[in-house]
Amino acid sequence: MLNLGILAHVDAGKTSLTERLLHTAGVIDEVGSVDDGSTRTDTLALERQRGITIKSAVVSFAIDDVTVNLIDTPGHPDFIAEVERVLSVLDGAVLVVSAVEGVQAQTRVLMRTLRRLAIPTLVFVNKVDRGGADPERVLADLARKLTPAVVPLGTVDAPGTRTARYVPHAADDPGSTARLTELLAEHDDALLSAYVEDAALHHDELHRALAAQTRRALVHPVLFGSATTGTGLDALTGAIKELLPAAACPADGPVAGTVFKVERGPAGEKVAYARMFSGTVRVRDRVRVGGAAGESGNGALSESGSSAVGESGSGFENAKDKVTGIGVFEQGAVAPRESVAAGRIALLWGLRGVRIGDVLGHERDVPERHRARHHFAPPTLETVVEPRRPSDRSALHSALTQLAEQDPLIGLRQDPLRQELSVSLYGEVQKEVIEATLADEFGIGADFRETTTICVERVVGTGAAVEIIDIDPNPFLATVGLRVEPAPVGSGVEFRLGVELGAMPYAFFKAVEETVGETLRQGPHGWEVPDCLVTMTHCGYWPRQSHSHAVFDKSMSSTAGDFRQLTPLVLMDALRRAGTRVHEPMHRFRLTVPADVFGTLLPALGRLRAVPHTPTAHGSTYVVEGVVPAARVHGLEQALPGLTRGEGELETAFDHYAPVHGTPPGRPRTDHNPLDRKEYVQRVTRRTRVG
Repeated sequence: MLNLGILAHVDAGKTSLTERLLHTAGVIDEVGSVDDGSTRTDTLALERQRGITIKSAVVSFAIDDVTVNLIDTPGHPDFIAEVERVLSVLDGAVLVVSAVEGVQAQTRVLMRTLRRLAIPTLVFVNKVDRGGADPERVLADLARKLTPAVVPLGTVDAPGTRTARYVPHAADDPGSTARLTELLAEHDDALLSAYVEDAALHHDELHRALAAQTRRALVHPVLFGSATTGTGLDALTGAIKELLPAAACPADGPVAGTVFKVERGPAGEKVAYARMFSGTVRVRDRVRVGGAAGESGNGALSESGSSAVGESGSGFENAKDKVTGIGVFEQGAVAPRESVAAGRIALLWGLRGVRIGDVLGHERDVPERHRARHHFAPPTLETVVEPRRPSDRSALHSALTQLAEQDPLIGLRQDPLRQELSVSLYGEVQKEVIEATLADEFGIGADFRETTTICVERVVGTGAAVEIIDIDPNPFLATVGLRVEPAPVGSGVEFRLGVELGAMPYAFFKAVEETVGETLRQGPHGWEVPDCLVTMTHCGYWPRQSHSHAVFDKSMSSTAGDFRQLTPLVLMDALRRAGTRVHEPMHRFRLTVPADVFGTLLPALGRLRAVPHTPTAHGSTYVVEGVVPAARVHGLEQALPGLTRGEGELETAFDHYAPVHGTPPGRPRTDHNPLDRKEYVQRVTRRTRVG
């Protein structure tokens, strides 16, 4: 069993390659067309209309005795979150690159991530039959822009023509043998000695070393071909079988798996796509479903009194869901089964509360490399969604909630004061897709306001605050003291105890920790506060008590609710004392423009607050790289055709957050945090009475 991902920049021919692989394996009789909307994996009507992959799709086929679960992923950067969820379930990947366009922005982002996660990867240079195809140039770009650890396994005869043909290197080709030996020797002392001594190496020995290093993600074999004509496909399928590692998972171990996709069935039921890493799940089994992989510490205080606070703010749930149905992928179809064993990808019915990223069983039984984590930058754009008919407001909220189940990074957010719904976005195309999905699948017409940028607030100093029980102005039966200080970028939010774990009931500590995670979604300026350390410095409570011969009196006894309501006041006070600074997202860009328009381009970049680096001349073109605020990327995309006679090429990708100079932009607040002390106390007290 091999779980294989197909990844690429948009329009590199990834879905067409998937079709050709299925045809070569005998799963389909005819190769589908992206342009005609007849491909096997693009099943959504919107995918067929637009000719792009929006949702990942799984299809199975066999290469001799190896069963391959092939996962086709989106290529457009607006849907990078869909790719992220797939990475944690892969045994190997094929990165598709166009022989015409070569290495593009998304190609670089994907390869960096594949190498960082050590996912064994083959590179397939597609479209060698297209006019302008230049395999040698693309090979040089792969080594220069992606990694020098690439090695071609063949060449192309007559590139750029319909008769283009992939020619594998012969076993006795001295040039290819020398290049392969030199690359492999970097990670193999025995080969290095033979190479230095100019000893003859047998082809089989080199092939075994190539397979071993490919499976360790040390080298990346490169193959060439065309999904349209089929040339090079036999070599690719052979490389998939021989060079990529099959899943090695114990079927008799404890149940462990991760959920990477959730859909709704015909009756509205949840259907979970899960990769099984250990054990066997059977119909009617009760399976433990809980906190996202890579976030097992959420809400679970360790003996040392520290834990990580993640997005969910909670750890494993105690409840177990009963599996009511199982489907597995076999020869291009989903087949019902009574059980599914480790190594496979399954469809599971009956997991009512399941979410993308959840673990089945215990995370400790999921291999480290396969634990789901954020591999790409979060969305940097946001827009308000409004129903065209006011009567659809409730239905719109329900529909967006379902879409957020399928794509958690949509980040649905409601402003209770303005009754506005906001969603997070990677780009304008994603906005168009959400609008079309709401209309086609839910029958809801919706309008989107102008897209705005999502900033973050970073803690710049150390601040502390404390509220003591029964001492004004604290209206709650709880004592909470918190200290906030900055943490390294990318480290996340960490919650620690500076008091004894036994100083009060565990449920009260848990309430504080979870509320810290919720409160940090909006700092003093309204933006999320990432990467900080929060330490609980004071705690206190009134034990459960009652009047004589009476029942429990809540007015005399502390509850978890007291700690949940007091924590935002204390934490916001500590944040104000520590100070926060708003940072905006910045994208790196790469512009290729005709040399004669370069002079007119620079002032336009300045108006967009872009910071270009030293340009490089390449014949009749200039290449300019630099950084530009994410809020100005769309404007640059719109202005570029007019500035360059339609000949300019732009690549952008998120790079980092930079401090905002001048007056920082604010964000409408939600119900999470206090607007001011008096209003907040009145609101939560009123809500408690109503509850």
